[in-house]
Amino acid sequence: MFMSHHWIRSWYDHCYRGARTAFIPVVLLLMLPAQAQVADAKAEALVEALRLSAPKTGIPNDGLYSDWKIKPDNIARWSKRCSGRELTPTEFESNPLLARQILVCVMGRVLREQFAASNNNEVVAVQRAAAWWMTGDPSQYNIPPTSVYTLKVLESYLRFF
Repeated sequence: MFMSHHWIRSWYDHCYRGARTAFIPVVLLLMLPAQAQVADAKAEALVEALRLSAPKTGIPNDGLYSDWKIKPDNIARWSKRCSGRELTPTEFESNPLLARQILVCVMGRVLREQFAASNNNEVVAVQRAAAWWMTGDPSQYNIPPTSVYTLKVLESYLRFF
C-alpha cells in the first residue's frame, strides 16, 4: 500500500505534534529492506540531502566552501583521495559537478560503513553518516544538537525515494 508523504506528515503532526523522533517508526515501516551494498543512487541522494541541509551562516567568507559548506582541509584530503588531485577550495567551489563526484566518493564509503554499523538499517545509517559529516563521530546521530541536523538530512534524503 502506497502512502503519500502528505498523509504521513498529516498523521505525524496530528499524533505527535512536533515530536520529531516519533516520525522514525513510521519511516521504518515504509522503507524497503536495505541492501548491504549501497547503490550509487543512495550516496548521491545523501550528498544532495547534505547540500540541502547545509547551514546558512549568513556570514560572507565564513571559511566554508561550496553549497555543502566544507572546511578547506577536508577539500584537499577528499579531492586527493577521490580524484587523484588535490583541489584548492576555490577550484572545488567553482566546479559543482566535480565537487559532487568527490562527495559521492567520500560519502558512499561512509554510508557503506554506517549500513554495516547499523545492521543494514537505512534510516539509522543515513543519520549516522550525517552525524559523521557534522561532527566526525557517527555515534552522535541521536544526541542533541546533532540529532536535529541528522533528522533534517534524513527527511531530505527520504524525499528521493
